[in-house]
Amino acid sequence: MTTNPNELTAWIGHTLVDENGDKIGKIVDIYADEATGQPEWIAVNTGRFGTNISFVPLAGAVARGDDLQVPFPGKHVSDAPNAKADGQLSQEEESRLYRHYGMDYSDARSDSGLPQGGTQAGYDDTDTSRRKWDTTGYDTSGPTTDDAMTRSEEELRVGTERREAGRVRLRKYVVTENETRTVPVSREEVRVEREPITDANVDAAMDGPAISEEEHEVVLHEERPVVSKEAVPKERVRLDKDTVTDERQVSEEVRKERIETDDDALRRDR
Repeated sequence: MTTNPNELTAWIGHTLVDENGDKIGKIVDIYADEATGQPEWIAVNTGRFGTNISFVPLAGAVARGDDLQVPFPGKHVSDAPNAKADGQLSQEEESRLYRHYGMDYSDARSDSGLPQGGTQAGYDDTDTSRRKWDTTGYDTSGPTTDDAMTRSEEELRVGTERREAGRVRLRKYVVTENETRTVPVSREEVRVEREPITDANVDAAMDGPAISEEEHEVVLHEERPVVSKEAVPKERVRLDKDTVTDERQVSEEVRKERIETDDDALRRDR
């Protein structure tokens, strides 16, 4: 394929397909080697919504009608190490990318823009139907740490907190009730008594004029009910608190990481 920068930039906006002809994404840029000016990397939109930029070597790319085809599986391209799409790849970014694609890397460059030597060391290019990729593990999502990844899970931590649930007040108010009591009362009534004149009362009977007008008065008495009221303490009332314990169930979603092996590339090589 031509290495003319002007001709290669015409591929920007076209579709990049993998070794099986499946769509990888849309070509957004062609990166050239800073020292030689030769085109070296294809920047392509990948990801579910096409918002991620992945880099794939230009070496081995061929035209397939209106599409550009590269000799790599599509997933291998989308899994390439992250690099900033700022118009230039650093030596560290290039080194990670070349390791990912199984190609030897050197700071020196040939006139073609390939690494010195120009061979892809990760697979046997004499048998294109059985490419054997480098199986050395490395971190494709950031800086390489070690040969293992940590799986984490969220765990629920359930406790209690004390808060105000309400208030209770004692309030005293006055009601009026009707009470009926029976009270015995007494009264005086007049009674006329007549007695004959005898030797015993003759002197009293003869005292005074023989014939005269006279009045005699007797005072009568009676009892009437009298009502009075007084406030009498009856009881003491206060508020106290008891603590009761109930059980309540709580539920919450927790996230758990799972680790699985993605061997699509290995299945295609078989």
